[in-house]
Amino acid sequence: MWVLVHTHPQMFFRAVWSLVLRKRGLGMRGIHSPGDTAHSKGKMTPYTNYHAQRTYPMPDEPFCTELNAEQQALKEKEKGSWTQLSHAEKVALYRLQFHETFAEMNRRSNEWKTVVGCVFFFCGFTALLIWWQRVYVFPEKPITLTDEWKAQQLQRILDMKGNPVQGLASQWDYEKKEWKK
Repeated sequence: MWVLVHTHPQMFFRAVWSLVLRKRGLGMRGIHSPGDTAHSKGKMTPYTNYHAQRTYPMPDEPFCTELNAEQQALKEKEKGSWTQLSHAEKVALYRLQFHETFAEMNRRSNEWKTVVGCVFFFCGFTALLIWWQRVYVFPEKPITLTDEWKAQQLQRILDMKGNPVQGLASQWDYEKKEWKK
């Protein structure tokens, strides 16, 4: 199963979606080849190509092919005048033929909320990990990084008159004991 998910994720999700539909009884679809008529020959395999896509909005077969008694009565009523059908019956007929409307296909998903939440979670976790490392893992700063040590080191360089032409000693006024302006 892992190989199927890893190599063909779209095929796996189609199989799962088909099984979900079959368990709920929403849509049993028949098998037919492209040159064949769209009549039911039994249950479709999980690897169907039934997607209500924006690029191809008219699938080869209806969404529901196995109808219960109420749905069959509605299909018979469909053959008559459509002015006698209520709005709810028209919607039910549409749902027998198609799984989603264009508005449902085009609606924005809320997946961005999950992505942003995961980004914030991992940023927070990383900050917590860095804090933990600074407190418990890394040793204390060496004495050479303290401000007092740095001041003493600068004074030592000035006392030795190191690099008097272009270095720090050239910018120090030894008579006034301050930096040149």
